[in-house]
Amino acid sequence: MLEIKKREDGVIVTVRVQPHSSRTGIVGIQGKALKIKVCSPSQEGRANQETIELLTKFFKIPKSKISILSGKTSRNKGILLHGADHANILRIIKQTI
Repeated sequence: MLEIKKREDGVIVTVRVQPHSSRTGIVGIQGKALKIKVCSPSQEGRANQETIELLTKFFKIPKSKISILSGKTSRNKGILLHGADHANILRIIKQTI
C-alpha cells in the first residue's frame, strides 16, 4: 500500500528511485513507495534533479513546491509536495497507475 502522509504544509510521498534506467517515468508502486525510473546517474544529485522534474510534470506542481525531505543519497526518498491536497494527490496516482 502506497504511503502518503498529510502535513499542515502539504503531503509527503514515499518514492523509490531507480537511476541509470533506459527510460524515465513512474512505473508503479513498490511496497509503500511510488516506483520511479530516471535515466540520470545518481552522481552529483542528477537523479534527484530528474526525479523532481518528473514529479513536477506528474503532479502539475511547480518545482519550487517539491523538496526531498529524506533520502537524498538513497534510492528511498521522502518527497514533500508543499501546499498539495492529499485527496488530489491520491486521485492523480490512482488515475495514472
